[in-house]
Amino acid sequence: MIKKTSTQYKEVIAACQELFVKKTRDYGTAWRVLRLASITDQIYIKAQRIRSIQEKGQQKVEDSIRDEFVGIVNYSVIALIQMKLGATTNMELTAEEIAPVYHDAVEETFQLHENKNHDYGEAWREMRISSITDIILMKLLRVKQIEDNEGKTLISEGVKANYQDIINYAVFCLIKLNE
Repeated sequence: MIKKTSTQYKEVIAACQELFVKKTRDYGTAWRVLRLASITDQIYIKAQRIRSIQEKGQQKVEDSIRDEFVGIVNYSVIALIQMKLGATTNMELTAEEIAPVYHDAVEETFQLHENKNHDYGEAWREMRISSITDIILMKLLRVKQIEDNEGKTLISEGVKANYQDIINYAVFCLIKLNE
């Protein structure tokens, strides 16, 4: 089953990256202007919308829950890219320049997934999408607290690990929605 999950994971990420590259061709890298806290808030809005739709059982805006999870993946990757590139790097990057940076961020996150999936024995497959959504929101609240503390933690993992977990949880939801 773990091999199947790895294949499904890579398929989801490939679809997310394809959309990301296409949007980069359309919009450029305007997102480079965003500070990390703004990216966190953007991801929070998407996760909160998913939870709201789950609780209400209906939606009034057409964007699907699937699209919101893709957005969570891509904005979390944007956060990882921003952390890597910082504010001093050229703001405008081409799709060809940003694609390998995206790939590097998701490859490291995939390796984290592989290790955790091994240790936890695919427990996420027994979880409800609504529970995973709550965990994503919890992770985002943790990130916001760390950001409010100017990145300082006493014992906790930093924002990078939380963004990677958010990516992995959103990918799990996308896999579950595809099954």
